[in-house]
This record gives sequence, C-alpha cells and structure tokens, in this order.
Amino acid sequence: MLRARKAGAAVVSSLAAVVLVACGADQGAEQDASATGASTTQATPSGTTGSTDTREGTTEPAVTVPEKLKFTSTTLEGAEFSGESLAGEAAVLWFWAPWCPNCAAEAPAVAETAGTHAGEVTFLGVASQDEVGKMKDFVREHDLGGFTHLQDTGGEVWTRFDVTYQPAYAFISEDGTIEVVKNQLPAAELAERVDRLAGA
Repeated sequence: MLRARKAGAAVVSSLAAVVLVACGADQGAEQDASATGASTTQATPSGTTGSTDTREGTTEPAVTVPEKLKFTSTTLEGAEFSGESLAGEAAVLWFWAPWCPNCAAEAPAVAETAGTHAGEVTFLGVASQDEVGKMKDFVREHDLGGFTHLQDTGGEVWTRFDVTYQPAYAFISEDGTIEVVKNQLPAAELAERVDRLAGA
C-alpha cells in the first residue's frame, strides 16, 4: 500500500514538472516576441495603421486593414458595404456629389477607366451632399453603373479620408498604402495612376 502511494506521488510530481516546463516555454516565447518589437501595428505597411485580418482555415497570408478602411456604409441599392473588404486589393475611391459640375465633367473618364481595369482595380464611388434619389439619377445619367457607389449622406466616409470637397480620390495599393488626391484629375492622369495600381 505504501509503495502504491509513493508511485502515485511520483507520477503527480512528474506531471507538475511537465506543466511548469510548458508554462515556462510559453512565457519565454512571449518575452522573445516582445524583445523583437513585433506587433500588429508595427507590421502595418508604411503610411497606414490598422489591424491584421487573419483568414482562418486558409493558407493565405494575413491581410493588414488600414484604419481608413475600417468603416461600414450603404450602397445606393441599400446593401451594407464594409470598407475592410477592400484590404489587400488595389482600389480607387471617387468622392463626388450629384450637383457638382466638375464631377459630371470627369464622370466619363472615371467610367471608362473603371471598365478598362475591371477585375484588376476595384472602383468605389462615394456620393454625398445630396439626396439618395439625386445620387441615383447622377449614376444613371452618366452611365456609372459599372461599379458600386455608396450613399454617404452623413459624410462619414468623406471625413474618414479627410475629404472636404469634391471631386476627390483615394488611391489604395494592395500593400495598404493610401494616397488621397483632393482635386479633379485629367483623364490621362487618372488612367496613368490606375495603370500603376494595376501593375503594382
């Protein structure tokens, strides 16, 4: 009976030692990671801040989501849209208003460039400063139905990208770099910029 108790105590002691060693290894790993300065924020591409979107159940690398893309909005059709869906993609946000003559003037070039790069660069219109009905009329009149448009009636997305007037653009690279251009662009310059995004 005494031998059985001693054997049981030995087993318990061995298990406790294993647990202590395992915990010590985890703490050591955490200390090593801290020492190298690795963190989700520091891993963010230059010029952006954000979190990492890990894709569970896949072998795809994690996608860093820039802070500016952490928004939700509504399309002109009434569907919910998440800005985070653009993370890891080349994309162009076009900020416009239905009553803006400069927006109307560059609409054909925007529509043509978006069509030329369909499948390579995602275009997203961000309409504001008017009623949804007038936004829909603008899209129909200028043949802009080839890509999605948001009804940013409250200006939340505009504010997120520091846009205060229209037209304006946000050019988003696959690595998360975002360049905001706050003025009308000639057709040739728009095409050149989008060509660079598509080839990045």
